[in-house]
Amino acid sequence: MAALKPLLSPFHTHFYQQARYHVWATHRLLDAVMPVADTDYFKNLGLFFKSIHGTLNHLLVAEHLLWYARFSKGASPLLGLDTEVEPNRERLAQALNGGSANWERLIATWPAERFDGQLDYRTMKGVPQLLPFAATLAHVFNHATHHRGQITAALTALGQPSPELDWVYHLQLEAAEAKKA
Repeated sequence: MAALKPLLSPFHTHFYQQARYHVWATHRLLDAVMPVADTDYFKNLGLFFKSIHGTLNHLLVAEHLLWYARFSKGASPLLGLDTEVEPNRERLAQALNGGSANWERLIATWPAERFDGQLDYRTMKGVPQLLPFAATLAHVFNHATHHRGQITAALTALGQPSPELDWVYHLQLEAAEAKKA
């Protein structure tokens, strides 16, 4: 894991930590999902987006294709939250792993005052929205945590091991790594 580089503001530090945690948690979750048989992976398990696959696909749509585009380019793609963009589970995992790393780099580029601003975008239905920038960015990471929790519950229900994904666990691991360095 990369050490926290000096940033400009407490917001930078907080969201940079969130982004690093997000990468770590995404990798751990996908590693835990990898051994799940296709029959269970694609099965309707009663999750909001039905299956483990449907929920991971939703994370790709919401986090990377919608929110990342809004934050990085000011773009507002018109996509449904359940649009299947990657039916192949290996490519979906690669896209999620790669996409999670993009947030850390993006956050490091923003000036401190950006966090006090607004995010101006259009909803998936084309309705203009103006929301607090930092709070909306917090939503992106909170949203991912919510759906990772659904998937870990599904793994447990399937009798599969569920990874430890608490943020404090990640912080403890980073602190231990920093002591070694």
